[in-house]
Amino acid sequence: MKLEELQTKIKGYQSSMLEALEQLVNLESPSTDKPALDSYAQKLAARFETLGAETTLIANPTSGALLKATFRTPQIGSDRPGLLLCHYDTVWPLGTIGQQPFRVDGDKAYGPGAYDMKASHVMAEFALRGIIELGLQLPRPIVILFTPDEEIGSLTSRGIIEEHALQSEYVLVLEPPTAVGALKTARKGVGNFTLQVKGRAAHAGSQPELGISAINELAHQILYLQNFADHEQGTTVNVGVVKGGTRSNVIAARAEADIDVRAWTQQEVERIESAMASLQPVSPGVELEVQGGFNRPPMMRSEAIGDLFYEVQQIGAKLGLDLQEGSTGGGSDGNFTAALGVPTLDGLGAMGGGAHAVHEHILVSDLPVRTGLLAAILLEL
Repeated sequence: MKLEELQTKIKGYQSSMLEALEQLVNLESPSTDKPALDSYAQKLAARFETLGAETTLIANPTSGALLKATFRTPQIGSDRPGLLLCHYDTVWPLGTIGQQPFRVDGDKAYGPGAYDMKASHVMAEFALRGIIELGLQLPRPIVILFTPDEEIGSLTSRGIIEEHALQSEYVLVLEPPTAVGALKTARKGVGNFTLQVKGRAAHAGSQPELGISAINELAHQILYLQNFADHEQGTTVNVGVVKGGTRSNVIAARAEADIDVRAWTQQEVERIESAMASLQPVSPGVELEVQGGFNRPPMMRSEAIGDLFYEVQQIGAKLGLDLQEGSTGGGSDGNFTAALGVPTLDGLGAMGGGAHAVHEHILVSDLPVRTGLLAAILLEL
């Protein structure tokens, strides 16, 4: 009965949730704009404080503040919290809202950052609001981390995320689900490498024999790198950015390539890192330097992750939802927590599409459905 009452309560929030989403989308928060990030975190903290959350803004000198919101419970259940992960930075530069204003068209609400992932902030707020306003009791404390740098690698947030994950019973990641609404039980690890090539400059017309082309060497290396991919294992290698040379009549002394690598397993991660470290020049006299590595380990579907998904699937069934599981080649902060062995379930955010694109949107009618699911999970786990 309490779950039915909770779902009814949350459905009644739909217009308020949409209004909250518009407000948050209008508060732009680009990953690289510290003042905008700090302002967003402060305003988000105020929203959760109205629900009785204890909030802490963890400042750092290079990025926005990390917001921690804690909902405590009377000592009748477990003292190990459930951890929710959301990021509040977006890929959109300041001023985008002027060109792409928030709008609702039919069942779609559009706006920069709406889907990835400010709708999740609204979901977390109203899931807990429903529980609190009905006087229902959480079985354990709930900690929500709103991080400022997920879109650029979580460099300042990773340690804090991992510290809190190790103290938690489970981790729920409020990134969007798959296109068909499936929750995510596996993600590829993400590697970013830079291959730098040093040759020797010379005049391309009068003394070409004195030069060693870094660009020619890089071309050989790019073709060789494709051998590192493994279709059967799902390992991909993409050379996405190439730079080199100064003028067409100068044999290039320097060139470099930025390489994206994705892998499902830690074994493949180790194979790739070893292969990258062992690259050898093709041209005599060339020097190679490889920088970077895997900044997100794979989120491998462990038994603990499978068990957590099954529990959530059973909760969804009580609500009439047929939840399925899926996987994706993109990484999230859930990669960090899963790699620590903490039961982690991803994809609990809003349905929609167009992440990082001008048509980014959520499905309005589904917002209370996914929020109701989140509330039920917090109440049952």
